[in-house]
Amino acid sequence: MNDSTPPLHPIEREQLRAASTLIVTVKSSDEFHDHVTDDVELLEQDDAVDPTPTLSFTSYDDLMETLTPRVLELIEAIRREEPSSINEAARIVERDVKNVYEELTHLAQLGVIFFEEDGQSQAPIVWFNELVINLPFDPEGGDTAAAAS
Repeated sequence: MNDSTPPLHPIEREQLRAASTLIVTVKSSDEFHDHVTDDVELLEQDDAVDPTPTLSFTSYDDLMETLTPRVLELIEAIRREEPSSINEAARIVERDVKNVYEELTHLAQLGVIFFEEDGQSQAPIVWFNELVINLPFDPEGGDTAAAAS
């Protein structure tokens, strides 16, 4: 893990483990801003917001560059095998440790995984059981689309 990846608080980790689905979608920056603004307003009014964890990309290309088949294979292998270290994760997928480390660090920055540290080892944790990629098409939005809230 690098210095730009903030550690999760134990309560945040438990909240993530309680969630079983990660929604991945594509939204323009403006749509994302509007969605967050709407949620903040609901919270200020003590109204409920959708608690489903969502990862939004600003373009289909960004999503496809991040969640490549190799990355999805790595995520699935970690969820299935529960490796105790990055080295073990690399052995499971039969890939170079440096490349797996870089991909896992990026996934941690996005919140897709987190690391549990035990001495010198960092165990990658996939906290969800299901990853749903939601690609609604917006005929007026060009390369991006709005996701249902």
